[in-house]
Amino acid sequence: MQQGLTEELYSHVHEYKDSPEYSGQERLAIEFAERFATEHRDLDADFFTKLRDQFSDIEIVELATTIAFCLGIGRVYTVLGIANECPVRME
Repeated sequence: MQQGLTEELYSHVHEYKDSPEYSGQERLAIEFAERFATEHRDLDADFFTKLRDQFSDIEIVELATTIAFCLGIGRVYTVLGIANECPVRME
């Protein structure tokens, strides 16, 4: 799979905090995506300090843009009733 992503790794993304399968940088990117989607107004200076310890400013912009696109397109698909061929399992 592209860039080392596997079905197995993806299927456990909801367990990122405790999984040794994810690097510290990957865990932080997943946390960013999760918080961006659910509590974006609570992303404070302390969190961005953590991000800047792991990512350049350009990478943070790229992460935020990708997260925003995925969140937005997911909502478009939901509103239009377009089938999701790769559902996220919430266990």
